[in-house]
Amino acid sequence: MRIDKFLNCVNITKRRAISEDMCKNGVVSINGIVVKPAKDTKVSDIITISYLEKTVKYEVLQVPTTKTISKSQQHEYVKEVG
Repeated sequence: MRIDKFLNCVNITKRRAISEDMCKNGVVSINGIVVKPAKDTKVSDIITISYLEKTVKYEVLQVPTTKTISKSQQHEYVKEVG
């Protein structure tokens, strides 16, 4: 699944357009490499999002097969790592 779709699907961003812009502006990286919106995510990837005031890292636990998941299921797909 594309990184922009993944971030939206697992409720990290509210809209896909936001995650797409974040990728285009170099805010999102996978395993330490800044990525474009079309980059595929795989299980065990470490996604790093550099916000203005903080940096958050997520580990991909599984890739969703549906377009959206509920907020309560987010922990099944991503885990925030230190």
